Amino acid sequence: MKCARYSVLLALCLSVNVASAQSNYTSYAESAFQTLQEFFNNTSGLWDTCGWWNGANCMTVIADLAAVDSSILASATSVFASTYTRAPPQNPSDELYKVSYPGIVRTFYEKAPFTSVNPGQNASARDNNPHSLDNLAPRAPAGGNPSGFLDSCYDDNSWWALAWIAAYDLTNNTDYLDTSIGIFGNLTAAWPTNCSNGGIPWCVTSTYINAIANELFLSVAAHLANRDTANSATYISWAQQEWDWFNAVHMINSEGTINDGLGSNCVGDTSATVWSYNQGVVLGGLVELNRASPNSSYIDAANAIAQAAIANLTDANHILHDVCEATDTCAPDGTQFKGIFVRNLAALQAVSPNDEYVQVIQANADSIWNNDRDASNNSLSVDWAGPFVSPVNASTHSSAMDALVAAIAVS
Repeated sequence: MKCARYSVLLALCLSVNVASAQSNYTSYAESAFQTLQEFFNNTSGLWDTCGWWNGANCMTVIADLAAVDSSILASATSVFASTYTRAPPQNPSDELYKVSYPGIVRTFYEKAPFTSVNPGQNASARDNNPHSLDNLAPRAPAGGNPSGFLDSCYDDNSWWALAWIAAYDLTNNTDYLDTSIGIFGNLTAAWPTNCSNGGIPWCVTSTYINAIANELFLSVAAHLANRDTANSATYISWAQQEWDWFNAVHMINSEGTINDGLGSNCVGDTSATVWSYNQGVVLGGLVELNRASPNSSYIDAANAIAQAAIANLTDANHILHDVCEATDTCAPDGTQFKGIFVRNLAALQAVSPNDEYVQVIQANADSIWNNDRDASNNSLSVDWAGPFVSPVNASTHSSAMDALVAAIAVS
């Protein structure tokens, strides 16, 4: 009887500790949400100080918070409505280009002065690009008019698809789901590349075939398989085709982490930077694919990637880092990356619990709040280990907020 009583007391203590941790992280995330909304421009429906694709991630973290904290649901719903109607006129369309070099990924919001390609690709490959802005006809189930959230880069379009799926999950507004369905049609029109007859390029104006665009393709397809259920088989087929191709071209390197993209030989470029977001998006995609078409190999692969990423990208205190922090070259894109990893790690934790994942998520959330925050306004910066680095923008802040929201979910 005494042992049983102690067991009950221990269970109660653990329950109290969990509730206390959740309460703390909820309080932190609510404060971060209020600060994030100081960047929100209700006229444009976007967040000032960050780029177009970053805005989709700002919206996603708000949706994720509302999913675990009903007190902000009404505010989140209002934000979604504003963004849906007011953001499309701000769409950069073809007025952008992207570059990727070791330690740098950057979006420029202006006409491309060249065709962006991976280093070493020959001139004929640069010029022989079969994709164009006119080639938007979907080969997936027809959805709503996605044009307001389509620019000339496929990763940007996918971020918006995932953002509207997150908004749909909270609101059941089918306009949001239809927009995501339409965006996926745009992605399928870019398939395949000339590398192993699969995959999609980074942008319409690019022949660089990178990991992020293809991970996002997988994730959007898998998410839609669980929502547009009448067409689930089509989405599952696309997701499985993407995953098979992704492995065939060796995007995943010998250390188990994901390369930034393919080299000129159509094989994963092991000299390219290992970015945190490339280790993250695939986790959420595989979780959703396993939900739609159960196969333990998907979760096994996700766990292997997550554990390799933690081994390679965290410091002795379990804090996540991208290489651009050391050279102060993360802005404007790399500032978003770590939050994307942690967001998707939390999704994996929900279906494949691992104490290491909880430890990493909570350690980063704690360090952000204690070491990477301006206490005068609760703004959050880029180096989660600290110290706080100014200036803050909506990208650094929303990315760090992802960790606070993830900590609620896993605590």
